[in-house]
Amino acid sequence: MPSFDIVSEIDLIEVKNAVDNTSRELGTRYDFRGVKASIALNKEVVKIEAEADMQINALRDMLRANLAKRGVDTRAMDAEKCDQSGKFWSQNVKFKVGVDQPTAKKLVKQIKDSKIKVQVSIQGDQLRVTGKKRDDLQQAMRLVKECDLGMGFQFNNFKD
Repeated sequence: MPSFDIVSEIDLIEVKNAVDNTSRELGTRYDFRGVKASIALNKEVVKIEAEADMQINALRDMLRANLAKRGVDTRAMDAEKCDQSGKFWSQNVKFKVGVDQPTAKKLVKQIKDSKIKVQVSIQGDQLRVTGKKRDDLQQAMRLVKECDLGMGFQFNNFKD
């Protein structure tokens, strides 16, 4: 029986490259001249530091643009609340990896409501979709791409 998996992943190497590009761009921007601001990647968390809340927002937008250039889905970004400590502001940006339970249940419900002849099962942080015909699986893929649940989904492990 044909099947495929629905996953939500990001490429950490591309995230590192986007952070490096943002750091280089930070050095050339006129609005950041003479300002102590930085952006760094520690494991899977990007830490943004600057002197003002407005500069934090500008750095986050620069990071989002560089992630988009690198092909990383920006919907995976999860920015925490800005923290102020003395003169400096800081913000941590995490990346959502894997399909969480509530999103998986919504996705299963949407696929079942569409009356496509496939079976969907939740397997940890991914979903397995099986069907009798390849065309049904492609319809399910199209449906998942069209629905907007605030996450980017990828399809892998396609077996015919």
